[in-house]
Amino acid sequence: MSNNDYMLKWGNVIAFILTIFVNFLAGSTKLIGGVSTGGVSDSYQTLVTPPGYVFSIWSIIYILLGAFVIFQLMSNKKRKEYRNKIGWLFVSSCLLNIVWLFVWQYQMILLSVLVMLLLLINLIAIYLRVGIGINQEKLIEKLTFHLPFSVYLGWISIATIANISVSLVYLRWDGFGIDPQIWASLIVVVALLLAILVLFKRRDVAYGLVFVWALAGITIKQSGNQISMLTEISAILILAAIAVTLFFKYRKK
Repeated sequence: MSNNDYMLKWGNVIAFILTIFVNFLAGSTKLIGGVSTGGVSDSYQTLVTPPGYVFSIWSIIYILLGAFVIFQLMSNKKRKEYRNKIGWLFVSSCLLNIVWLFVWQYQMILLSVLVMLLLLINLIAIYLRVGIGINQEKLIEKLTFHLPFSVYLGWISIATIANISVSLVYLRWDGFGIDPQIWASLIVVVALLLAILVLFKRRDVAYGLVFVWALAGITIKQSGNQISMLTEISAILILAAIAVTLFFKYRKK
């Protein structure tokens, strides 16, 4: 094993552990910025901000990433190949995750958008390098190298949209005088199109399900208004796209 490969696999472990630790501090204490992550989010509510329980998806993301970190340690040829494909991008994603928490909780909202966009680009790069939805692998590789980054990218796609929405509230943008519900509706349509595009291009069901989870939460939170109806329809359309994707995927097999 080369020295670089040794540093890479243990760098992934250290970066992951550090990310979990900082996220615990950010979410469960007020040591960073004197406020919790959810506390900042509650200060800048938008029509497309998911309710608090939707953010529990982070638990699933970190469990999946934990599986990736464990399996990338193994000397199996295929897993080493995946580790080398990802390179130092996972470490940099962890660092961006940590930086985002600090700028968010110190309420540097505009800077948080930039960091979130960098994290999104980072995860897209991992997604493309791994070949999710294109490369056919055994189930164990799909569960430990494909699934973690499908779900992570799906959630960060949603989080980026929400972060940009929060920044507009922070700037007190009046939306050019257009009703906020119309802007929120446009945001939901963009999310819908993005999810369906990835589903049909990559047949990535996990990515689509993350959008369904977020939209279902927004539907319940905004119950009874125009946004609730639109998010509900969008969630149903994504589920229909998932069903079509699965049908053609297994029919082909």
